[in-house]
Amino acid sequence: MGSKNLKAIAVRGTHDIKPAKPDQFIEMVQEFHERMKGPATQKYRTLGTTENILVHNQLHCMPTRNYNNAHFEDAEKVSGELLNEKYVAKIIGCNSCAMRCEHETVIPEGPYKGTMTRIEYETLWALGPYCGINRLDTIIKGMELCNYYGIDAISAGVIVAFTMDCYENNILTKKDLDGIEANFGNPEALIQLLEKIGKREGIGDTLANGVRTAAQKIGKGAEKLAQHIKGLEVTGYDLRCLKTAALGFAVSFRGADHNRHGAYAFDVKGKVNRLKAEKGRGKMVSDMEDTYALIDSLIICKFSRGTYYKGLEDMAKLYNLVTGIDITAEELKKSGERVNTVARLINIREGLGRKDDTLPWKVMNVPIPDEGPVKGAVVTQKELA
Repeated sequence: MGSKNLKAIAVRGTHDIKPAKPDQFIEMVQEFHERMKGPATQKYRTLGTTENILVHNQLHCMPTRNYNNAHFEDAEKVSGELLNEKYVAKIIGCNSCAMRCEHETVIPEGPYKGTMTRIEYETLWALGPYCGINRLDTIIKGMELCNYYGIDAISAGVIVAFTMDCYENNILTKKDLDGIEANFGNPEALIQLLEKIGKREGIGDTLANGVRTAAQKIGKGAEKLAQHIKGLEVTGYDLRCLKTAALGFAVSFRGADHNRHGAYAFDVKGKVNRLKAEKGRGKMVSDMEDTYALIDSLIICKFSRGTYYKGLEDMAKLYNLVTGIDITAEELKKSGERVNTVARLINIREGLGRKDDTLPWKVMNVPIPDEGPVKGAVVTQKELA
């Protein structure tokens, strides 16, 4: 669509859409409303996904300063707990949803007073710890700017951190950045660089293309600092010490997208030894990829994934009640496999192959330096293979 300058396809019908078995469907909806008020979604209803800041930091699996570290010493200053205490003005939900997960933040005072935006773990991480920033008001302002300019806040944060890494390694100079002192932890630099990217001004015109293309243009070894997979910027999981997640990200047809597989859950929740690459992880990643593809195809929220207590059986029941088409859990899983297969085939048609199922240079060449439970962790080529 983008290559054809097509913004959207809009369709309007004149008839109501009714589920095939409305009474049973409503019963299931009511049951799931109760499940959404239970423990499976508690995190989303209370602190929101920003709760992960302290959780991941404690596990030393939160990439910081463009993967120079896996732990942020100032995590308490940007925690979900502090965010909710000082900045969250209201928690709201999508239409008809019992979960209520949308945390709306408002800055009550200071230079950015009145700034309002929704914020999640990934965006808080990207604009905060990943850039070495420990000020919540600056992070919230940065998020608002991303919304204003219509750019992805996760990628934006990773691009800024890449720029800061280039600056600290003398690959980019103050002159290249139009006078911006882009050191890690400089809150003003974050805002200034986001403005430049949004307006495509100066260095922003190069950075706006993402870290892969920007690194190729900048040269001088910048490619080694560009944290991406298949051109998509990384997200808030240090893949050096989350070996199941590393596999999920490497093979994802969209690159470094945590929403394609969710394989980090096995590592973070301790269901496997996260520092070990071993047989069986591929099956775990594949099964979860198929489930994620199904959730997207049913057009339901991924935050509800924990409420399908019987997994694919629950999803098949939902599909049957809505469409009237009988389908088993096994057949539904096959549909998920097809979605991922077609996506891979499209990638192959566009020239992507196994060579692109890889990880960022730092993940495979720079072991975690921080003292703690994961010091020295890295993903070797042998482990990836």
